[in-house]
Amino acid sequence: MENLEEILGHLQMQNQQLQNVLMQKQALILQDKEIEKALEEINKEDTQEIYRSIGPVLVRSEKEKVRKELEEQKEEIELKIKTLEKQESRLKSLLKEGQEKFQSLQKAG
Repeated sequence: MENLEEILGHLQMQNQQLQNVLMQKQALILQDKEIEKALEEINKEDTQEIYRSIGPVLVRSEKEKVRKELEEQKEEIELKIKTLEKQESRLKSLLKEGQEKFQSLQKAG
């Protein structure tokens, strides 16, 4: 049977994992919003060529090619966000179980 210290250690570890997942998810959400904004701007343009930033340089690119690349990136990011949301849900569930176990052992001990 686990003791209070072991359970507390697990809770702290799971809490840290949850914080990491939440930070990764937040970063991906920001990237997703940036891509969304870029797609909006591309759709406003009437020309077939646009300029895109590659590091410190602006390069002329085909509008459709850039749109397709951004849409693919957006799909990948959205899949990653869904994966992180599943991890987040699992970790929250494990944390809740651990907290309940900790409290019941605390009361019994």
